[in-house]
Amino acid sequence: MQVKFKACGDYQTNCYIYDGFIIDPGVEAFVWVMENIKNPKAILLTHGHFDHIWSVKDLKDELNIPVYIHKNDAFMLEEDIFNMNIPKTKADFLVDEGDIKIDDKIVKFRHFPGHTPGCCVIEIDDIMFSGDFIFNGSIGRFDFPYSNQNEMKNSLKNFLSLNYDKIIYPGHGDITSIKEAQQNIKNYWLKVL
Repeated sequence: MQVKFKACGDYQTNCYIYDGFIIDPGVEAFVWVMENIKNPKAILLTHGHFDHIWSVKDLKDELNIPVYIHKNDAFMLEEDIFNMNIPKTKADFLVDEGDIKIDDKIVKFRHFPGHTPGCCVIEIDDIMFSGDFIFNGSIGRFDFPYSNQNEMKNSLKNFLSLNYDKIIYPGHGDITSIKEAQQNIKNYWLKVL
């Protein structure tokens, strides 16, 4: 199964399509998603920042599919915390952590707070979508409203406990892997946080 993606908007936020799932449809993602989605199943959100959720309302209305987000970030769909005039909507499913069956797929949400209170990585098959938690060579910022440096540090430590490898598709930039990210975290990020 192929992962389709496009870096969208001024912040070049990666929107992904995989097996009918739309992950993080941000600013200017609507047209691209509509041109590329086949058999849409759900919108999955790694977190609630505007550059990852901007097109959620329009896609939800147009495709009539449910939206999944961690319960601690759901308010960001309903409130415009950055005063960006985002199209507001509501999540259909408030996720905690763990496996969710959507159609014929198991979707795993892993909660790694710090960048936002409900920041998650989403695992489907042998792929991880990391949003703004982990990037290729870097980590997500923790200086925004509702961010927390101590939670980020704890989340990075928890991420180190993953004992398998998968390709990581981040919210911005190029792909990496769990093992590469773990090495980067050990060698640099935990020493500076």
